[in-house]
Amino acid sequence: MEKTVTKTAKSVEEAISLAIEELGVAEEDAVIEVVEDGSSKGFLGIGKKSATVRVTADVPEKGNSDVEEDTAYYGDDETFEGDAVSAAEEDAVNFVAEILSGIGIHGKLDSYREEDTVYISVTGQDCGAAIGRHGETLDAISYLTSLVANKNSEEHIRVSLDIGGYKKRREEIVISLAKKAAARVLHTGSPVTMEAMSPSERRIVHFALQSYGGVSTHSEGEEPERRVIVSPAGKEQTEV
Repeated sequence: MEKTVTKTAKSVEEAISLAIEELGVAEEDAVIEVVEDGSSKGFLGIGKKSATVRVTADVPEKGNSDVEEDTAYYGDDETFEGDAVSAAEEDAVNFVAEILSGIGIHGKLDSYREEDTVYISVTGQDCGAAIGRHGETLDAISYLTSLVANKNSEEHIRVSLDIGGYKKRREEIVISLAKKAAARVLHTGSPVTMEAMSPSERRIVHFALQSYGGVSTHSEGEEPERRVIVSPAGKEQTEV
C-alpha cells in the first residue's frame, strides 16, 4: 500500500528522518521530494524557513489481507490514514508549514482528510505565537488556510486546524462554562450573558445546551463582542 507523509523540521535530513521513521521503511525504498530546503527567508521575510519534505513509499498493510479492513473513523486515532492525499490537503498543509516557519515555530505537522474536511494538527513547543489571544491568530490562520485549500478545488473544502491542542482544550472549557451558565439559569430563573466568543465557540455553546432541559440560547451584539445569552426555556430561539 502506497503511503505519503509530509514532515517539517529544522533541516532536510531531520525531516526525511522523521518521515522514514513514521513510514517504517528504509530511505532507499522511498521517493523523497524536498518541498522546502530551508535555505531562504521565511514568511514575509521573517526568519529562516524550516525544511519540508514529502516522502512516499510502499508500506505493508496491517492485519490479515483476507479480511476486509475497517477504515471507519471513531475519534482520535493516530493510525487512521483517511482518504488519499488531495491537492487541497497538500496545499493547506504546505501553507500552514510556511506560516509556522515564518514565525519560528518548529513542530510536528500531521493531517488527514475525511470527506469534505481537511484536519491539520500541529504539536510542538512554544506554539503560543500561532494561537494568539483567545485563539484569534489560530482563527486567522485557519481562515487563510481555508482560502488556500479552496483556491483550486471544485468542491468546497472545510479546514479544521488545531495548534498545540488549543482547540480541544478550549472546547472543553467552553462546554464547562455553558453548563455552569445553564445551571445558574435554572437556579435563578434569570438569563445569563456569557463572555464574548468567536462564532465557532458560540456554536459549541448552542450545541452543548441543545439537549439541556429548561434552557434556550441565542446570541446578541456585534463582532467581536457578540455573546451567547442563556435563558429559561421558551423565551428565545437559538441564534448563532
